[in-house]
Order: sequence, then C-alpha cells, then structure tokens
Amino acid sequence: MLRIACTLQRVRETAPQPTTGPSSLLIVSPFTFQPRLMCNNSGLDGGLPMMRVATAILGFLLLGGCAADVATVPDQPTMYLSMAHGGAKLDPVAAASMISLYRSNNGLGPVVVDPALMALAEDQSTAMAKKNKLDHDVKAPLARRLNAGGYPATLAVENVSAGYHTMAEAFSGWRDSPPHRANMLKSGVTKLGIAATYAPNTKYKVFWTMILASTDAK
Repeated sequence: MLRIACTLQRVRETAPQPTTGPSSLLIVSPFTFQPRLMCNNSGLDGGLPMMRVATAILGFLLLGGCAADVATVPDQPTMYLSMAHGGAKLDPVAAASMISLYRSNNGLGPVVVDPALMALAEDQSTAMAKKNKLDHDVKAPLARRLNAGGYPATLAVENVSAGYHTMAEAFSGWRDSPPHRANMLKSGVTKLGIAATYAPNTKYKVFWTMILASTDAK
C-alpha cells in the first residue's frame, strides 16, 4: 500500500492538513545485465626459453584484448536507485534538478538544495519511520519545526509520502496528486530539502519528506 500526504502553510500559521489516499504509481523497470567473460590463455610446457617468452607475451596481449572487449555497464540514473535497502543514499542534487525542471516546464523558477532544509527533512522522515506513521505532525507541525530549527522561512510547503522505493516513483506520486503537485509548483519557493528513510520492519519500508521554502523577505 502506498500513501502520501501534504501540507501547505505559511510560517507561524496553523492550517488544516489535507491528506490524500493512495496515489497512482509509476514503476520503472530499468534494463540491467551483468556481463561475464572467460579468457583462458594457457602456457606451454617445455620448449626453448624464447618460446616461453613469446608465449608469455602472447598471453598478455590476448588478456589485454579480452579486457578491452568488456562492455562498460552505464551507471543507473540516481532517480531510479532504490532506497529500500540499508546504506542507500538519496541524491539531493538530482532531486532538485528534477523538481526544477518540472517547475521550469510550468513557468516557475528553480530550487536549490539547502543544507538546513535537508536536515529538517531527514529529521521528519526519521521520526515517521521510527513511529511507522505517515504524519506531518508526528513531531510537530511544519511551522513549529522550522522555528525550532532556527530556519528563517517566509514561505514553506511540505510533501511527505511512504511506500515509494525510488525518487522517480515518489515524484510521480506527488505529481499525480493535486495537493502535492500544487506544493511542487508553489510560486516563490527557492530552496529544497529532501530525505528518504529506510525502515525495513515497517509497513511502508521507505518514508519520504520534501520541504520547499523561501527565506526572501515578502
């Protein structure tokens, strides 16, 4: 089961938290393969020393030829990397690029990664994972969390979700949900913090948080 929720609020204001049910999910199945190569160049027993030298040189040349023929497996785009395993690391720059492109296609400005928002998003995802609960207010409402963290936001919105394994899936779920899409297309935000916390013993496995904000004076 996949669940997503979002909140839209100005700093130091309290607003009802709209929550949606399950959203549609875009599942991408990347093509992967593992090349295998066997190159067995046996030496010759006996014979003249020069024959042994020639054989050795030929062996090295053949081995080099084999190595040159190995196809390089391209790296998988980070947006398709699964967060559903220990040690998985989200690429915030790739996430910011994805959100910025989506905003640009809708006539809006880009967002950049903000370290302070990254820490706040990580804290929220970790709190939800520990309680196995998808809830903006699992610790406190967004405005209170921003204030407690000393973040001088003048505008802030937050999307949370659970159950998506990749950034591409989370983005697709948010894009296909009107309240979450509205947050990603919020006019005036310029900074981003995003986190995905893996909790193997929970119902949803991966808990997502994305905070978009601005510190510009109104």
